[in-house]
Amino acid sequence: MPLSTPLSRRLGLRYPIVAAPMFIISNKEMLLACAEAGILGAMPSLNARTLDKLRSDLEWLRARTDKPFAINMTIRLTDPERLMADVALCEEFEVPVWITSYGNPTPFVQRAHAKGATVFHDVINLKHAKKAESAGVDGIIGVSAGAGGHAGRLTPYALIPYLRDNLSVPVIAAGAISTGRQIAASLALGAELVYMGTRFIASAECGAQDGYKQMVCDSGPEEIVYTDKISGVHANFLRRTLPEDWTPDRTPEGAKRWKEIWSAGHGVAEITDILPIERIVDDLVREYHDAVATLT
Repeated sequence: MPLSTPLSRRLGLRYPIVAAPMFIISNKEMLLACAEAGILGAMPSLNARTLDKLRSDLEWLRARTDKPFAINMTIRLTDPERLMADVALCEEFEVPVWITSYGNPTPFVQRAHAKGATVFHDVINLKHAKKAESAGVDGIIGVSAGAGGHAGRLTPYALIPYLRDNLSVPVIAAGAISTGRQIAASLALGAELVYMGTRFIASAECGAQDGYKQMVCDSGPEEIVYTDKISGVHANFLRRTLPEDWTPDRTPEGAKRWKEIWSAGHGVAEITDILPIERIVDDLVREYHDAVATLT
């Protein structure tokens, strides 16, 4: 069975895989490596700390690939002036895919569609998915329990088919997807793309510190803590990076959030090596075909 879906073909991807945008550590090198490997790389616009840096990153990418990539914009978490400037740069450089989070995507959908771009919006429940669908987005990212960073509470075995059965737009599965077997399971649940963040932390191109990458390889899912005491929104973090005096009901003190407290999801269970993105994708595709073969 080919590793392809209607949505991946529509986007011009070789495989229906997205390297999810990760705050601080996703970078232009990852986006390029993903594009060349046939998957969709994504980066938060705010990873470019200034507008000039975002412009230079987009110029750098456009000079090196004509394949698709994505920029993520966090609507309510970004200064409005900076947000509108980021949108303008996405228009100017004709960014193929916009990913919106934390707010009403309606005006962003209108501007993206005017440029022929595709818009995905991430949600953790059907209520928000319906609102985004009404706004005209082209796909819904269902962020399930176990996802790295900000995550929902519903198992993907419930959330993904629930969204698929109640929406008219494609669904993208997020949450503890690190292997080709989990890709096969996600597609079986009705997803048309898989959204993988933690797996790509342990990549050669990722901007994470070496210690962060190695901790992802060395950790088990029992070491992931789900709390809203770091960012104000429930998210998953590596327990070993939380301060010694941390408790689930108190915001940690004495640590630089996001720089010293590292995020990862339950997908650490299946990650053992730091590899180039091209090799990771090759492994995922091989694992997918091996998994499908066992079912036939």
